[in-house]
Amino acid sequence: MITQSCKDSLDMISVNDFRVVDRIPRIMNVLGVLSEFEVGEQDDEGVTSPDVSKPRRIIVANQLPIRGHRNEETKEWFFELDKESLVLQLKDGFPANSEVWYVGLLKVDVDKKDQDEVARLLFYMFRCVPVFLTADQKNKYYHGFCKHYLWPLFHYMLPLSPSHGGVRFDRSLWEGYIVANRIFANKVTEILRPHKDSVWVHDYHLMVLPSFLRKRFNRVKLGFFLHSPFPSSEIYMTIPVREEILRSLLNCDLIGFHTFDYARHFLSCCSKMLGIDYQCQRGYIGLDYCGKTISIKILHMGIHMGQLESVLNMEQTATLAKQLKEKFEGKIVMVGVDDLDLLKGISLKFSAMGRLLEMRPELIGKVVLVQIANPARSQGKDVLEVEKETTLVAQQINRKYGYKGYQPIVFINGQVSTLEKAAYYAISECCVVNAVRDGMNLVSYKYTVCRQGSPVLDKALGIDESYPRKSFLIVSEFIGCSPSLSGAYRVNPWDVGAVADAMYVGIQMKDEEKHLRHEKHYKYISSHDVAFWARSFDLDLERACKEHHLKRYYNVGFGLNFRVAAVGTNFRMLTVERVAAAYNNTNSRLILLDYDGTMMPQSAVDKTPRSEVISILDCLCSDPKNVVFIVSGRGRDPLSKWFSPCEKLGISAEHGYFTRWTKNSPWETCSVAMDSDWKKIVQPVMDLYTETTDGSFIEKKESALVWHHQDADPDFGSCQAKELLDHLESVLANEPVVVKRGQQIVEVKPQGVSKGLVVENLVSTMRSQGKSPDFLFCIGDDRSDEDMFESIARLVGNPLTPPIAEVFACTVGHKPTKAKYYVDDTPEVIKLLQGLAAASVGSNHTLEDEDI
Repeated sequence: MITQSCKDSLDMISVNDFRVVDRIPRIMNVLGVLSEFEVGEQDDEGVTSPDVSKPRRIIVANQLPIRGHRNEETKEWFFELDKESLVLQLKDGFPANSEVWYVGLLKVDVDKKDQDEVARLLFYMFRCVPVFLTADQKNKYYHGFCKHYLWPLFHYMLPLSPSHGGVRFDRSLWEGYIVANRIFANKVTEILRPHKDSVWVHDYHLMVLPSFLRKRFNRVKLGFFLHSPFPSSEIYMTIPVREEILRSLLNCDLIGFHTFDYARHFLSCCSKMLGIDYQCQRGYIGLDYCGKTISIKILHMGIHMGQLESVLNMEQTATLAKQLKEKFEGKIVMVGVDDLDLLKGISLKFSAMGRLLEMRPELIGKVVLVQIANPARSQGKDVLEVEKETTLVAQQINRKYGYKGYQPIVFINGQVSTLEKAAYYAISECCVVNAVRDGMNLVSYKYTVCRQGSPVLDKALGIDESYPRKSFLIVSEFIGCSPSLSGAYRVNPWDVGAVADAMYVGIQMKDEEKHLRHEKHYKYISSHDVAFWARSFDLDLERACKEHHLKRYYNVGFGLNFRVAAVGTNFRMLTVERVAAAYNNTNSRLILLDYDGTMMPQSAVDKTPRSEVISILDCLCSDPKNVVFIVSGRGRDPLSKWFSPCEKLGISAEHGYFTRWTKNSPWETCSVAMDSDWKKIVQPVMDLYTETTDGSFIEKKESALVWHHQDADPDFGSCQAKELLDHLESVLANEPVVVKRGQQIVEVKPQGVSKGLVVENLVSTMRSQGKSPDFLFCIGDDRSDEDMFESIARLVGNPLTPPIAEVFACTVGHKPTKAKYYVDDTPEVIKLLQGLAAASVGSNHTLEDEDI
């Protein structure tokens, strides 16, 4: 009888041991309920069905944590859990009452006729859902787009030529990548309970999967962690499908990176390509995107301490370590463990060893570099070239400095077990991690733990338990683990001489200092293990999703540009029908319109309103029931010039500092005393930032000075704006002005001037004239317009003032706002005004689309 306890055993499981499959449904339904079993019951063979009451963590990765092989004689498949798989180790960080499910590819190819039976076995025995791809799909997805396009590029290798830096972008490979990601998403859908489960997607293989899942399940808890570097924007922007990948990642609730550098590059790409800026609040980084806050997690993964410690306590490990110690008796051993690929810098490491022996000939015969090369994870010409070059460099150095009984470089090229690696780590004085670029690299962590030893290992090596532990790490500056190892000796792997010097420092360093460095590293590594990493990510994912039920969601866009817009339960899209119905039933209307970003796109170079917009405004103003105002931050001169054809249009310029009710009425100035002496302080400061920020300029208004940076580099412009804001607040602390940062601007204006006061003054004036408004329509797009929305909310909520029957405070775009309505963009604003204009002339038809 087979039970689930077998997953804790090393015994292999055969498909033939699981022949109840005829009664088991092929797949689960969306809710994850098995149609032929009750929860927690066992069938006749003792197989326990999943418990649907438990919360689930669904881990989606390129490969399942399963090892398998097929007996060629009996044609049976045998499977077991891969204890060294990272995705399997994650479960140690999750709550004890949660189930962990896995979705991914198998490491072995399974014939199509066996796939159903294998899938059923893995599903029930290991909670694994295998993804099966055809040979062509796998070649395009994995060997093509992932390993030969994305992987080199994410590691800063541009495909400048077909023979250097991977393959160039190929549309067919990209399509294969999309197909594979969709198949993964389909498998997740089979077991996902969208309102209960959380999904954690891993690495660059599955970067478009979030779009497929989010489109089907708007409220699913969805996290993503990138295990590779995220390249700088200059590198990433070379990808022809760069925006599709970014938007797909932004369909997650939480996106994780190993280091701040990787996260910073991602945030920079979002800013430059999508115009999305991030904010830091109480220790968390967030991106406001379509009404949602996408959280950014920065925490590197760790190793499984318990698993490695158990290996160190094995007699086989101790015996092998003792043999190795005897083999290298009298020699200083340095160790390196790397995959055999062109970014691990093995040949550079060998060259540094040769330089060391050249500079310090007294070390010949006394120092050995043991290099273990794990098999490459991909295949191709580049892997063969790396193997050939690495072997050649090792042979040259061994011939030059070696002799009978001594080889300075011991190159072990092939599969080496964890037990053997642990033994090499344990007897080595120094570990050299020399990769030219790597996402994380845990070799230095494993080395440190192995140097801490164990009772069994200490006994075999003749080490007293009280003996101070010591280790020395040489790590590349370009790997993810480097920032966390403050006691390591950091090197530029391309500087062979510097690496050789670091090796000599490690050889000569006193044991006391090695001990202090080791203690510092071991304390950090043991407390920041893989369980800590998984638990922290899981908790942050829950925090990022805590407001899911407080919002409504709807789908926007097509294909991989798809996204989900989130709005509050009381936040509604404003339709022409809704506002026109209220418009027709009221008799005293106040219409307030922002200009830039609302009636005129921010991206427009020529800000002059089109004749069609003028005709709509003129139509609205001609209705005697209407009072129509443009409320803008712009100066009164350009606004007067642009809207001169609309004789009855009111204008409130410079955020309300100047106001006139019609074209022929005089300009009124707000009651704030005008003292411009502060401009003498502000102008030189803004001039300084303009000179040092290419693309920025100063706008001089009668009441204010505005520094614009929309044409500057997004990152640098934003940084300079923050500095300018701090600078101005400091020098203007005693002046009667306010300094505000808006949409790509920093503005200094007199205190007591705001669009919110414009609303209050206009409503008050209308009431004093016996025309208390019963319809109030206000629309704007940026921070200054939030003052209007806030004032409107106060007016509506004040029981001491006459009520306003119909109120429409509307923002442009999806973002946190005090408005209760929204429209998507400027064309939607024009459609609303078109509808109101049509209602004003008593017509049932709207203006033709081409007129707008």
